[in-house]
Amino acid sequence: MERMSGPYVVRGSVSLPEAELMWRFSRSSGPGGQHVNTTDSQVELRFDLARTEALPAVWKERALERLAGRLVDGVVTVRASEHRSQWRNREAAAVRLAALLAEASAPPPKPRRPTRIPRGINERRLREKKQRSERKRGRSGRDWA
Repeated sequence: MERMSGPYVVRGSVSLPEAELMWRFSRSSGPGGQHVNTTDSQVELRFDLARTEALPAVWKERALERLAGRLVDGVVTVRASEHRSQWRNREAAAVRLAALLAEASAPPPKPRRPTRIPRGINERRLREKKQRSERKRGRSGRDWA
């Protein structure tokens, strides 16, 4: 069997420690050929986010807050069953978990600084608005007596 292509980098020099990853394997649904009923190719990867020391405290806090809806007792779970081989599903699950943690622990975006609309643009908009209203008012046949 090939070796896993770890460690799985979350961001920068931070990566998921192999010791803290909990793997579970089960039979995958869907097509698979003759050995479909004998191989446990579906992978469930669990990572205890609440108790890990691998992530910096600030990242961990952010991730716990953002993934609150996905966590069960502080543990985040990722499933992979799209490939027929267990090894490829393990790779897919680990990469997905690393991406999930990278996104969840990313710093919040900088607040948008509202920009002022230049006076010329605003005046042009109001002028065109007035012209449009004049044109529409001119279409009504009120003053035709």
